[in-house]
Amino acid sequence: MEIMTNQRFRKAGKYLRAFVIFSLIGVATAIILASGILLYAKLLGPPTLAVPQSTLFYSDDGTVIGESHNGQKRYWVELDEISPYLVDATISIEDRKFYSHNGFDFKRIAGALIADIKAMAKVQGASTISQQYARNLFLAHEKTWERKLKEAFYTIRLEMNYSKKEILEGYLNTIYYGHGAYGAEAASQFYFGKPANELTLGEASILAGVPKGAGIYSPLVSMENAKKRQKIILQTMVTSHYIDKNSANAAITEPLTIVGKHLHTKTSTAPYFQDAVRHALKTELELDDRTIELGGLKVYTTIDLKQQAIAEQTIERLISKDSEIQASLVSMNPKNGHVKAMVGGRNYEESSFNRAVQAIRQPGSTLKPLLYYAALENGFTPSTVMRSEPTTFRFDDDRAEYSPKNFNSQYANEEITMAQALALSDNIYAVKTHLFLGVDTLVNTAKKFGLSTKMNKVPSLALGTSGVRVIEMANAYSIIANGGKKVSPVLIKRVENYKGDIIYENKEEAFPILKPELAFVMTQMMTGIFDPKLNGYTSVTGRTIINDMTRTYAGKSGSTDTDSWMIGYSPQLVSAVWTGYDKGQSIHLTADKSYAKNIWIRFMEDAHKGMPIKGFKPPKGTVGVYVNPENGKLATDNCPIKRLTYFVEGTEPTEYCTDHLLYQKEAPAKKTKPAKKPWYKKLFDWT
Repeated sequence: MEIMTNQRFRKAGKYLRAFVIFSLIGVATAIILASGILLYAKLLGPPTLAVPQSTLFYSDDGTVIGESHNGQKRYWVELDEISPYLVDATISIEDRKFYSHNGFDFKRIAGALIADIKAMAKVQGASTISQQYARNLFLAHEKTWERKLKEAFYTIRLEMNYSKKEILEGYLNTIYYGHGAYGAEAASQFYFGKPANELTLGEASILAGVPKGAGIYSPLVSMENAKKRQKIILQTMVTSHYIDKNSANAAITEPLTIVGKHLHTKTSTAPYFQDAVRHALKTELELDDRTIELGGLKVYTTIDLKQQAIAEQTIERLISKDSEIQASLVSMNPKNGHVKAMVGGRNYEESSFNRAVQAIRQPGSTLKPLLYYAALENGFTPSTVMRSEPTTFRFDDDRAEYSPKNFNSQYANEEITMAQALALSDNIYAVKTHLFLGVDTLVNTAKKFGLSTKMNKVPSLALGTSGVRVIEMANAYSIIANGGKKVSPVLIKRVENYKGDIIYENKEEAFPILKPELAFVMTQMMTGIFDPKLNGYTSVTGRTIINDMTRTYAGKSGSTDTDSWMIGYSPQLVSAVWTGYDKGQSIHLTADKSYAKNIWIRFMEDAHKGMPIKGFKPPKGTVGVYVNPENGKLATDNCPIKRLTYFVEGTEPTEYCTDHLLYQKEAPAKKTKPAKKPWYKKLFDWT
């Protein structure tokens, strides 16, 4: 008997020792495994907290004009930009021990585990805020053990690498509140029409209840359920000592105004401009599509909402609804190149093709100011004369003859000045100037003025037969308008990432590329298209809109068989308007030919309302003298017409007009003695 008892003790001891050994091995394995997991988590470093967020586009005054997202509206805000009521309500209902645990509430986990075992299914959750944040960032929401293990690992990484404040901020910015609203800011705007930092206790306690089930507890789905959930949350806040009972009771009876509308939508405000901004983000800032669309960027643009509305309304009002003609408009601040308005077509929904930046169309005579600037650089002045008459240009290098024509085949059939030629848009004068300077000169000048399209080295280039973009023509005129300083079209002033860090800021400064005195002389000549007294003719190209002008503008119109243009400026604003048909069909109707000018003057007049009236100020190195516009000579008291004309100092005319020494009310007889031809005129004695 004693022997049997000893054997039993020895056998029990053997099992006990085995149990202890295995237990120690198990504990050691668990410790090693846990240490390995922690070490691996540490080696991996902090997981990225980036989540898809809405990118917002702002006008120049800070108004949101558009938004890009993938159906998840989320605007990241810092924790101190969220109402403390919502923060406290969320912690009290979701994770009371948030600040004391290391990512896991083991007491809640044990309770949930027991409930799951009893039900033989996953029926109860015990996830902390850290675990929920890990799930929102990295995982799907199915209730499986595999997902829970992954969730636990990501939770460890979050807790190891981020502070409680960072985790709580991330959670409140990623949690889903229903109706496409992700995060506290988007939810607050949607439900209550206000930013998250302005939520009252009543509003915050309603909002904190939605994530448990938006389809059940959203006040838009069931106000009854939402209020029941609110009472539970307010009670937990009292229990957790965040508020007292009186505050809870007041919150329950607080009147609520539910908006149920997202504050920012992908609006129709300046849709062509927004497309151009997205293109600039991709090509100029080299951001990828996902970052642009879902990176939570804040893109501060140059668009002026007042000018944009004027541009869109003017085009819609002035072009007949029955017409198929298209239109585009770009306005810019000439001092810095900021684009203030952009219209790329008459109906974005029907055609998103942006005619302001994508279309390449012949500029016609709007290219002449660039040609004549080059002429000024090469010794021409506003008083330089050439003969305007039907001319055939013949070349000795087997090139075909060229016989340009003026509009309606109207010619002065006498010598005219460069100032007159510009005002009348005389094509013969332009081609003669172009050939005298050499065809390379205009090509190089166009590049200097920022035109990037190919310029054909042909005689007709002087008449704008090579295609250009509207935005580049507006920019070219800006360079003249600002006195010769190089600017480029600017659409974006600043870009911030979702954290508020500035990742791009436009700091380009204008720098001189033209002689300011020549730029001013060019500007002053361009005011002549609105001055019927320039030469006694009534055919200056801006005559039809002179009566609509309330201030001084400089500009130039242009037309081809298929395109109609008007570009001009004041000291404060440049605008370029193009009208025509997408398929390049000819413009036959008189009304269609007048659209560009009428749109331009109405836009300029309305856009300038509230701006001070400013004239073009002559810079140093220029001198203004009164000349007889018919011959460019110094005017006398007897000249019936005289015009103040500016020249680079030292190039002003010194010869007085003698045509009107015997001037009376009747027009004097024509001179019979031909004037002596200047040296450059002899080069163009083509017939």
